[in-house]
Amino acid sequence: MPAAGFPFREIRVRGLDRRNPVKAAGAAVLAARAVGAARRILREEGADVVLGGGGYVAGPVGLAAVLRRIPLVLTEADSHLGVSNRLLAGRAARVCLAFPLEGRTGERYLVTGRPVPAPFTDRAAARARFGIGEDERCVLIFGGSLGARSINFAAVEAFADAPYRVLHAAGRRDFEQLQPQVGRDGYDLQPYIDDFGQALLACDLCVARSGGSIFEVAAHGRAAVLVPYPHATADHQTANARWMVDAGAAVLVPDAEVTPERLRSEVDALLDDPDRLAAMSRASAALARPDAAEAIAREVLDAARA
Repeated sequence: MPAAGFPFREIRVRGLDRRNPVKAAGAAVLAARAVGAARRILREEGADVVLGGGGYVAGPVGLAAVLRRIPLVLTEADSHLGVSNRLLAGRAARVCLAFPLEGRTGERYLVTGRPVPAPFTDRAAARARFGIGEDERCVLIFGGSLGARSINFAAVEAFADAPYRVLHAAGRRDFEQLQPQVGRDGYDLQPYIDDFGQALLACDLCVARSGGSIFEVAAHGRAAVLVPYPHATADHQTANARWMVDAGAAVLVPDAEVTPERLRSEVDALLDDPDRLAAMSRASAALARPDAAEAIAREVLDAARA
């Protein structure tokens, strides 16, 4: 935040561990204290409006805004309302949704999409960065900053002898263990890729989890083989993936069914059918919401002026 020119204020909170009553109680005590700290910060900063992004940090700040009668705008990035947003939605001036949600309609709710960085547009430059030829096909594999273990280990075996380029952002956790298993030219294994939009633009197809990154996938108009994280809250990654599948932009493979053979089969089927792949790419691009950040910003400003 400071690097972007915004002041940063801290409050002490931690996530609620539903499996451990003692830790959950401790988290609740911290959250209660955090509300008081947040009220002081809002007073000191002279806040005219509060924007909450969900999660255990946003909850106490949102409640502090309600107690101080400061307009509150919420954003929900997933296909269900998290605990904090569920508790605060009834007191918010506006709830901005990434997806249409059943039962969340009316004036209070607005589907804006999820803000993502502006997509890269120079495909030739993106491909040059990764050494991918103009006529080469490329599959991008990723699973978040830590990576996705089931995808990571299946992929290095699945695409060991694939006749196309593979760009694999494995995450720092698994990178060193995976590195010795990659033994061919054309398989580019990296722990992390900066300016990730260039990787999306350079590829022809993605293999990935289905968290918030699906909005970046859509922003770059890429078809995807999606493997939802099976332990996500309320199984929201499966719902996210279904959103793309129903639009004709993705194929869903349950995590329990991920094997090298299944990944290779799904990817080869798409790359060997250019017409289907192109149609999926167009469907993905149609899901993009490039104005999401501007739409949310307008709601924040309108709430502040109300």
